[in-house]
Amino acid sequence: MPPYARRWSCPAATPTATPSLGTAAITRQDLVDTKTVEGALTYSGRHHLTADAPGTVTWVATEGAVIRRGRPLLKVDREPLVLMYGRLPLYREMRLGVSDGPDVAQLERNLKALGYGAYLTVDDHFSYATYLAVRKWQHDLGLPATGRVDASQVVFLPTVVRVVDAEVSVGDKVSPGRQALTVSGIRRLVHVDLDTDDQALARKGAGVTVKLPGGEHVPGRITSVGAVAKSRGSGQGQDSGTTTIDVDITLAKTPTTKLDRAPVEVEMESERHKNVLAVPVEALLALREGGFGVEVVESGATRVVPAEIGAFGGGLVEITGAGLSEGVKVGVPAS
Repeated sequence: MPPYARRWSCPAATPTATPSLGTAAITRQDLVDTKTVEGALTYSGRHHLTADAPGTVTWVATEGAVIRRGRPLLKVDREPLVLMYGRLPLYREMRLGVSDGPDVAQLERNLKALGYGAYLTVDDHFSYATYLAVRKWQHDLGLPATGRVDASQVVFLPTVVRVVDAEVSVGDKVSPGRQALTVSGIRRLVHVDLDTDDQALARKGAGVTVKLPGGEHVPGRITSVGAVAKSRGSGQGQDSGTTTIDVDITLAKTPTTKLDRAPVEVEMESERHKNVLAVPVEALLALREGGFGVEVVESGATRVVPAEIGAFGGGLVEITGAGLSEGVKVGVPAS
């Protein structure tokens, strides 16, 4: 038993005058044992974007910039690569005569949202109205008005993005397939590389408490638990043999800091003992004959009652013993 449990040694006692103590009531509740692990405050949904047009970078979005539908992510030879919303990547050139498909409907939905759909029907067919809408959109952006759309002009991502890192700078030469930008969503989350030895802590839907930079404590909930273990290399200060799983946590409130990868502490529940009798740890007495007890305070007098101790959690300890029940007052050191 840890030293803090030893308030003082005491024999099995007869009633005495009440010492100068405070009191606490025995409560019946769940006791939760927790473990604190390190995590990072970051942004959801990272994507690595490539430049699919050869040429020279003439403009690139800055780190931390938020890019919305219809806005450029970068420009090659002054021609923009534009963000549009959708979950299907642009895997083929879209033009008159292309076969029907959901990627066509995705493009038409974006054109309409950007104000180019006055005569446009959103469906799977690339119609002449689609062709005209594409040409008008291209003209307004300074792109060649060909009526054809390919991956050098548009990238489809699920929603608004935040630029995490720019791998190219103005003046760089690029070619198709070269990584140019790393972007993410704008929703904040906490990511934990959890040691596989602790994977029992990570239960989807379980509540956690996150200590943010600055000391604020915010409740959160585990929303994603990785199914595949990965090696954590020595470059992160860990032995190369350490394996982890990815755990993502959604916070109950949006943190004020905009920092990416800011270190945080995550308090995760390791074990829960339901409906037990509990007292503050400092109420425990180490008995001379061995074991522990608590000092019951009744009618102006005290008596020591031996107690079996169980789980610890949140500064409380589980106790059982004859005469110990919910609501009974026990002595604790006066504050």
